[in-house]
Amino acid sequence: MEENTERPKTNVTITPDQHVFRGETVTLRCDIDGEAVTSWKYSWYKDGSVSVFSELQEHTFWYVTESDAGNYSCYGAEREGSRTSNISDAVTLTVSDKAKTVLSVSSQKWLTEGDPVTLICEVKGSSTGWTFSWYTETVSSDYRSHHYKLLSDSSRGAGGNYTVSSAALNHTGVYVCRATRGKPAYSTWYSNTQLIWVTGVSPPVSLIVSPSRTQHFTSVSLSLSCEDQSNSDRWRVRRYSDSLGLFDCSSRWGSQTGSTCTISYTVPPYTGVYWCQSESGEISHPVNITVHPGVILESPVHPVTEGDTLTLRCLYQHSTPPNLRADFYKDGSLIQNQTTEMIISTVSKSHEGFYYCKHPERGESLKSWISVTASSRSDGLNPMIIGVTAGLTVTSLIIVLLVLLWYYRNNKVRKSLIFLMFFSANVAGQCNFKAPAQVGTGKKIDHLKRFDCTRWKRSQKSIAVVQSRDDKSLDEELCIIFS
Repeated sequence: MEENTERPKTNVTITPDQHVFRGETVTLRCDIDGEAVTSWKYSWYKDGSVSVFSELQEHTFWYVTESDAGNYSCYGAEREGSRTSNISDAVTLTVSDKAKTVLSVSSQKWLTEGDPVTLICEVKGSSTGWTFSWYTETVSSDYRSHHYKLLSDSSRGAGGNYTVSSAALNHTGVYVCRATRGKPAYSTWYSNTQLIWVTGVSPPVSLIVSPSRTQHFTSVSLSLSCEDQSNSDRWRVRRYSDSLGLFDCSSRWGSQTGSTCTISYTVPPYTGVYWCQSESGEISHPVNITVHPGVILESPVHPVTEGDTLTLRCLYQHSTPPNLRADFYKDGSLIQNQTTEMIISTVSKSHEGFYYCKHPERGESLKSWISVTASSRSDGLNPMIIGVTAGLTVTSLIIVLLVLLWYYRNNKVRKSLIFLMFFSANVAGQCNFKAPAQVGTGKKIDHLKRFDCTRWKRSQKSIAVVQSRDDKSLDEELCIIFS
């Protein structure tokens, strides 16, 4: 019987991948399909050379470099016999410089609370065997250095996609990713930064911009203040731009006193997204601020509520007054021409979009995104709710009047006039004055002490301020707050 002289096939595999990066650990493995042979002697060849550079079944480059790139093949011979294998097909090993990761977002990067968002991390030029980690960029307490903080749930995005199914205010931040593979572990550079900003219904703090608009001229001053109910100074103003990265307000571009950041001289690189943030991670609505010479669009800093009025103006830095008669555009389409201001009396969700203005001689402004939020007001209130609310209001009024009578009689204020003023603080922080009721007699009051409603802007409470004044000075002041 004639002996089978067919040579067994030989295969080369490269781990972790045929495309690797400088510094990775790479293993070449030679496998021979010779079932009857228990021991092979291996020979490795590179780029068609007849010189053997290794006789191991697995050859490892512990720190691969560009010089190790090439076409590899192997061959086997039986140690205690005469059989030999075919020479394998050549397999190409490509070695690139340090691996780079690229971070992108599945949707727009400005979100409303509850929106889903997915961050996508990829290794440029490679897709095999990577495990991904996720970080946010932070600034040191002295504002001089930056570092990356691993997300507590980073493992959710190990496959390359980090998904937030319902975005919250505290998801606002600057994100980066990194990939790792192999043993020992090889890590890529950190990715590009990616800002995600989220607007919500009731942030713990508001960023107040003065002048109150999102676009600003160059060479002017700009004030950014973080205001909360307690007038706390625990807030820092932060700015992010794709070109300059993440910075707190500091001597580099501004000065912060308490919770107010002042920029004394604006320049175009100060364009970016600004927000307030505490050490514990609480965050305000982010505001996209642009600095631009020439023509700018005057538009609201914060989202507009459905049903409110929206007013846009086109301003020019080098004219007095600065208002221009210009054309106004939304999402690239002309919506109003040759007017000094564009007014939308009742805003709806359909008015959300990118706006800009254009003057035939002075040029055009940058684009500003105007966001519209749902109104908290209800058009069809339940009659029972209305009745209960009215009853509580009358009861509260009676209690206040009783307190006033007690206050009036026990303090025996003479020649005085007592006014009862009711305010309701709305979401925008404005005080709605309701008709005063005179409950005392005396000389006419020449002025009343101003009451600042801003600290009650989200309390939705009514405020009764009782003031009595004689001819010379303010005697007493009583402030009662009730729901």
